[in-house]
Amino acid sequence: MPDKRTYADRAKYLSKYVSKRRKKLKQMVVAYKGGKCVLCGYSKYEGAFDLHHIDESKKEFGLSTRGLTRSWEKTKREADKCVLVCANCHRELHGGITQLSAARRIEKRGELLET
Repeated sequence: MPDKRTYADRAKYLSKYVSKRRKKLKQMVVAYKGGKCVLCGYSKYEGAFDLHHIDESKKEFGLSTRGLTRSWEKTKREADKCVLVCANCHRELHGGITQLSAARRIEKRGELLET
């Protein structure tokens, strides 16, 4: 007896595949950006990371869950316009409590210490 597949089955498969790809791209982006928050150094759980655009006017697309369906090259180019921050620090940045310039100083200091 032939296998009877329906559109609903295909939709479930596609949804599962897209979810898996988004998770993989998120892992790749977190690793690419250093794997820790540039403000506080948090590095425990990659699901807690956000990418904060340094200059909103240069933002082509969001790198949130929906944005992570693009190619790695496009995702990487967009990630280059961002800093990796934990969710708490990201909310503080948007709330005006924390300044991004501090993140840049920490990032540069970290690079100088590594060389």
